[in-house]
Amino acid sequence: MSWAYRALIRPGLFARDPEDVHDRTMRLLGRVSRHRLLLAMMRAVFGAPELPVEAFGLRFPNPVGLGAGMDKSGGATPAWAAMGFGFCELGAVTRHAQPGNPPPRVFRVVPEQAIVNRMGFNNAGAEAFATALHTWRQRGLWPAHPVGINLGKSKITPLEEAAADYAFSFRTLWPLADFFVVNVSSPNTPNLRQLQDRGALDEILAALQEVNTELGQDDSSGRRGMLKPILVKVAPDLAFEALDEILELVIPRRIAGLVATNTTISRPASRNIRTMDTYAETGGLSGRPLRNRSTEVIRHLYRQTEGRLPIIGVGGILQARDAWEKITAGARLLQVYTGLVFEGPGLVAHIVRDLRRRLRRAGLNSIREAVGIEATTTG
Repeated sequence: MSWAYRALIRPGLFARDPEDVHDRTMRLLGRVSRHRLLLAMMRAVFGAPELPVEAFGLRFPNPVGLGAGMDKSGGATPAWAAMGFGFCELGAVTRHAQPGNPPPRVFRVVPEQAIVNRMGFNNAGAEAFATALHTWRQRGLWPAHPVGINLGKSKITPLEEAAADYAFSFRTLWPLADFFVVNVSSPNTPNLRQLQDRGALDEILAALQEVNTELGQDDSSGRRGMLKPILVKVAPDLAFEALDEILELVIPRRIAGLVATNTTISRPASRNIRTMDTYAETGGLSGRPLRNRSTEVIRHLYRQTEGRLPIIGVGGILQARDAWEKITAGARLLQVYTGLVFEGPGLVAHIVRDLRRRLRRAGLNSIREAVGIEATTTG
């Protein structure tokens, strides 16, 4: 399936503007999501086998999830499970609706299997997002796998009011997701990465956990004290010392896990003039060039936490071996986005099947047994 996509479908898609292709794809998946028969057909073609993983109190059918940024509106929420994903992370969502940065704002780097984007958290806002998700629940089309929501800061909100901005979105969307990811690491909102500073992040997490405790106690299901897992997404450009400062908040602010990593503002060297021209565009770089650094960050976080904190590994996963590399470095779960662009929708099932084979060859019974085995054996 991946060969057919690369040879027959991708050339036509890559002849079009990247954002236009994305928007058309999301509209198509939105239409598919409204019909059970079409979802069943998609599942028959792209569904992945079971490879269950448990993390932050949730069960995932398999460890491969959809990365944030693909479905910013929740408009194709049912489709991701049908495509074989073990979970999805929707958004990013901000309190206020915003158009994002002016186009063009997405650029392919085909020779490097990479993308530069400066979308800027374009979305319809938290309340509109909540309405969209309510609709899927009312129609009985909610996916069986865990659903996460990525929370960003509104561009118009001053940094000193960031905690209230995040808390509003969290409160609005709390009943609708299984876990939440605090995004303070996108390079495409001015000064957002300043919120990775220990003091600023501590204030945001404190505000979220206050809402979490309040709503968990009033949960209509009758299960008192059911807190939603809150994760933090970190940038690959942070020094290990800065990452360690974030880890100091894990216990006091009950961080359930980390997502490593976001896109990078760094650029690799290249002799290709066209590639260097694209790299000169402002924005975050994802795809193959991010693979090694994201794995380094995962390995460091795993070692520093002695494997006790679940890590979602993302960055440069375009093949099954990339997924195995992330898991053995310390990631319990994975996310793909750019890999879908270059390898097509068959990527998820391919990765899961390969992971099952690698586990058997290694004499392991579960993904959990493979997590971090490389991190603990190398210097």
